[in-house]
Amino acid sequence: MSSTATDVVRLLTVNGGTLAVAESLTGGLVAAEITSVPGASKAFRGSVTAYATDLKHRLLGVDATLLAQRGAVDPQVAAQMAAGVRAALGADWGIATTGVAGPDPQDGQAVGTVFVAVHGPPGAGSRSAGGGKVEHLRLNGDRAEIRMESARSVLALLLRELEGEQTGNERAQDTERNGGF
Repeated sequence: MSSTATDVVRLLTVNGGTLAVAESLTGGLVAAEITSVPGASKAFRGSVTAYATDLKHRLLGVDATLLAQRGAVDPQVAAQMAAGVRAALGADWGIATTGVAGPDPQDGQAVGTVFVAVHGPPGAGSRSAGGGKVEHLRLNGDRAEIRMESARSVLALLLRELEGEQTGNERAQDTERNGGF
């Protein structure tokens, strides 16, 4: 069980937030990390493992033209997966992974090319523009290492966003306590 997953569940629970996960290359590893945390059921809504490209469109609402033109390993696809799973499962936050774990390149992308995304309430988090953020990773290692690092990275991205939201809430409370100054 990772401390990042524990921190994510703790912050979501404290803030009354919920999470949904969309996974491709990680194949359920992110959901497994989250559900390994005692009390995860207070915050975790569920996950969609959309390994096949057509499922990204059918289940998560990823634009079919985007998938046809760029393939599944693309930053916009990751962003749409995160937003789509958030909407489909009725969660406050959605996170997503898509990429190439190997052994062969996919959609013109090299092994180790990964996109992780988070989509939260508008204006939430420390770095979210319009509720979403995508990170492009270039990972080394074998298939298992790339998949594990992708899962770790998406949870770390979400944790940074949740910590930013927490900091923003504390600042707002300080402003209220100090008469708006």
